Amino acid sequence: MVVSDLDGTLLDHETYSWQAAAPALALLKQRGIPLILATSKTAAEVRGLHRELGLGALPAIVENGAGLYRPGVADGAEPGYARIRAALEALPDRLRQRFRGFGDMTAAEIAETTGLPEQGAALARRREHSEPGLWMGGDGDLRAFLQALDRQGIHARHGGRFLTLSLGRTKADGLRQVAAELSPDTVIALGDAPNDVDLLQAADIGVIVRNDHAPAIAQLPEEAVGRIRRTKKIGPEGWNDAVIGLVQELQKAGD
Repeated sequence: MVVSDLDGTLLDHETYSWQAAAPALALLKQRGIPLILATSKTAAEVRGLHRELGLGALPAIVENGAGLYRPGVADGAEPGYARIRAALEALPDRLRQRFRGFGDMTAAEIAETTGLPEQGAALARRREHSEPGLWMGGDGDLRAFLQALDRQGIHARHGGRFLTLSLGRTKADGLRQVAAELSPDTVIALGDAPNDVDLLQAADIGVIVRNDHAPAIAQLPEEAVGRIRRTKKIGPEGWNDAVIGLVQELQKAGD
């Protein structure tokens, strides 16, 4: 099973194209190896790409592991997001007013904040499992905000500009859930940024895909024994070489 981050990994940083990885994607289909997308995007955002890649009924890990997208299952009915929003509304006004989540913004405001086109921002606003937002207060209030949410079982992660609230699941949790369902012999994970480290470490083999536009991933202990590797090429070109090489390596080991 191959589990892959999207932006900067399978998708080119500039063009968001996966075409450079087409040979590896074709090899996975030919060998019947499932490809599981793992992304910060919502189910609504990932649905089109999932269909474009011909991934059929396979699930995808969405919202940074907070949930799974399952083709054919309607979105919008998950209780996780409602629980997060209820926890926010239960906060004292002093703290609540300092966090502006996607659920507090219009699609136009999200587009202005993220740089997404407004249509894409509307899909990003269709949350099911997590709530990204902007923190507009000081460090003292932030500590109080996080502590109050933690008492309600809500966890927070910083990533770039946004503070994202969830029930604590990560991409690694999503990987383990899908692996338990599909029972693969080997799990390969690919990612490009520090927020992918838990995903890479949860796999049998992890691949850090070079992305000169993202913060670098520090040297990991697993690299010393070859369980995590790095690509020389960038984005989907590196992804393509890594996946083809690993499939061939595993085939030789099994012969």
